[in-house]
Amino acid sequence: MILVCQENLLPGASLVAKWQFATEAGFDGIEVHGRSGFGERLAEIAAAHEAGAIFPSVCVNGGPFIGDFDAGNRRLAVDHLKDLLSTIAIVGGQGAITPAAFGLFSRNLPPFDPPRDPEGDRAVLLEGLGELACHAEEVDAQLFLEPLNRYEDHMLNRVEQALELCEAVASPALCVMADTYHMNIEEADPLGALRSAGLRLAHVHLSDSNRAEPGAGHIDFRATLGALRAGGFDGILAYECRLSGPAEDVLPRSARAMRVAWDDCA
Repeated sequence: MILVCQENLLPGASLVAKWQFATEAGFDGIEVHGRSGFGERLAEIAAAHEAGAIFPSVCVNGGPFIGDFDAGNRRLAVDHLKDLLSTIAIVGGQGAITPAAFGLFSRNLPPFDPPRDPEGDRAVLLEGLGELACHAEEVDAQLFLEPLNRYEDHMLNRVEQALELCEAVASPALCVMADTYHMNIEEADPLGALRSAGLRLAHVHLSDSNRAEPGAGHIDFRATLGALRAGGFDGILAYECRLSGPAEDVLPRSARAMRVAWDDCA
């Protein structure tokens, strides 16, 4: 079990301090945020890595995104993700996370009709993902494709959709990821969706039904972890959530519960 926590949830004024808290709280690593110009953080991340910190993954933080309606913005998004992939590989990480887009458009909110049809959406996503998969292979990293819920993105909402795109690109560097919060909204059978992804599933974001840390809502994480273990999952489990109380209290308690649940599913 590789259990990590996103950097913004961890107390501490530096990545070294955050790493110290993370290890004491029961985490194996930190998932960093990838902002524009991520390479500028390389010195900071490398220094923390030299001090012992482990950074398995980086999550894109802010647009533009690979599914943008504007070609120039898509170009910026692809270049940004190449930067994330290269930087995380330098410090021994596994890969970078991206959705198709975030906050670009929703068919469930006005004006309801996007300016591009589903065939156009798929074409631009395959173009960007194909280029990124090639780069990921070159730098020995992976790209994790994340479905979001229908209110945050109109293109990619379910694990099966991410799986179809990954299979179409057909690169070992392009993998499916899942997010338990989004799955709680979008998947008719969340456990079945996890099982269906098979070996393509390499990363899972963990948050409860109310977007707080695991254990603060009504998702059955014992069943979720059981489905992952049954499918041979050996990827990253990362906390991406809000916190229901002080980090010093809720993160160690939640991490302990997740580890107990994981062991019980063996």
